[in-house]
Amino acid sequence: MSKFYLTTPIYYVNDVPHIGHSYTTVAADVLARYHRLKGEDVFFLTGTDEHGQKILRVAQDREETPETLVNRVVERFQKVWQRLNISNDDFIRTTQPRHTRRVQLIFQKLYEKGDIYLGDYEGWYCVPCESYWIESELVANNCPECHRPVERLREKNYFFRLSKYKDGVLKHVEAHPDFIQPESRKNELCSRLRAGVEDISISRQGLPWGIPVPPVSTEQGQTIYVWIDALFNYITALGYDDEAERFQHYWPCDVHLIGKEILWFHGAIWPALLMALELPPPRRIFAHGWWTIEGRKISKSLGNVIDPLTITEQYGVDAYRYFLLREVPFGLDGNFSYTALANRINSDLGNDLGNLLLRTLTMIEKYYGGHVPQPESTPGTLDEDKPLMEKVKTLKTLVEKEMESLQFSKALEAIWDSIAQANRYIEESKPWVLAREDRQKLSVKLYTLAETLRLIAMYIAPFMPHTAHEIQQQLGISVEEKEQRLSYRWGLLKPSTRVAKGKALFPRIELSPQPSPKVNLPTV
Repeated sequence: MSKFYLTTPIYYVNDVPHIGHSYTTVAADVLARYHRLKGEDVFFLTGTDEHGQKILRVAQDREETPETLVNRVVERFQKVWQRLNISNDDFIRTTQPRHTRRVQLIFQKLYEKGDIYLGDYEGWYCVPCESYWIESELVANNCPECHRPVERLREKNYFFRLSKYKDGVLKHVEAHPDFIQPESRKNELCSRLRAGVEDISISRQGLPWGIPVPPVSTEQGQTIYVWIDALFNYITALGYDDEAERFQHYWPCDVHLIGKEILWFHGAIWPALLMALELPPPRRIFAHGWWTIEGRKISKSLGNVIDPLTITEQYGVDAYRYFLLREVPFGLDGNFSYTALANRINSDLGNDLGNLLLRTLTMIEKYYGGHVPQPESTPGTLDEDKPLMEKVKTLKTLVEKEMESLQFSKALEAIWDSIAQANRYIEESKPWVLAREDRQKLSVKLYTLAETLRLIAMYIAPFMPHTAHEIQQQLGISVEEKEQRLSYRWGLLKPSTRVAKGKALFPRIELSPQPSPKVNLPTV
């Protein structure tokens, strides 16, 4: 069994989960479920990043300990992932002993190798981004990422020899076209690498909330820089160093899914650290775009932050998952609007998929007493049946191509083309007329539609697992009938199966003429 290891970034717990967090995590979950359907040994990792000065300051402002703060926010993340039906195999926290112990061991190993050394840092530091910047990188004397004020630091730090590995990283990026995606992100990364890089500070002095630097020298009171601490989660969760067999089975990572704002850490610093450890880099890093809300930047001060718990209570989990990955090509920036979400529910999910299921099962109930008919001639014999059958049979190749490229919206578009073809098939074949004039043809038409729905349920299962299960139940496919639920082969739906038509999959959403109310997130 081939393995497939994928990760989300670990999310910083100074804030509660929002649409950006859920976008990355839903995409990862879809990818994990897809590869499990292919029979692969999947390991899907997510988690939380819990150290750093920002966490300490937020906790102090709230007059609580950092431990209390992070525990509360982590619980919120875990609750959201459970609601969104996220199927992660592990959830790592950077405050866990398994992570702390292995990060300290890695630090010591790199120090003894000479790739970490003690030096003096003087420069600028952005607390909100937990990022170091040199003078030339600032924009109007502010952080180039968040545009907030930076602080001047001058302290004794440990440094990593990033400059030593710069050429190796650049060579690897250029030699492996799929390593950094999309192409535009790769070009940005290469330009920055070619411009030259300096060694980077990887510790902080006098910061009590972090992983202590192990006693590699006489220098005391240092904690490991939060970004370095966080990056190592991808190997500490696998048991780097003391669970060798497990680690060697899953590493290298097949896909790191990240937001575009953290590509430098993942595309340059992370591969360099792995090279220093003499480990292969990940096979692919995909940096997706950002979301705006109703055309405006997401901001707590504007009150337009989308809380996944609130929105899924109103619109449904599967509808939210579908919208996130259908609305915009993965990799580009996207715009969320309540109108667009409602339109997707009413059109794609309700009119197209929901009505296809409802009409098919209604006719099976009416004309065959609720049992899938035995086709009285081989489906596909008549020319009028071939377009739908051929489209459904070729869907596997189309979906596989788009999923391998992480083009989720195109995979869904291909699936919905088959759904549209099935709806046209009903209109063109007119089963209600055949019920009076040609029962032989009617049996073929209704079996073809039911079998199409069985396959459609499989294809949408990674995106909308609950909906796929509901379709299978309404088709009368039991959990025990594994081949029918998991095989792409045409013709596996058993004639005489008793269908169980249920309520509409996606009730119509009535659009309000007024703007949707602002969603207020709970405080950290």
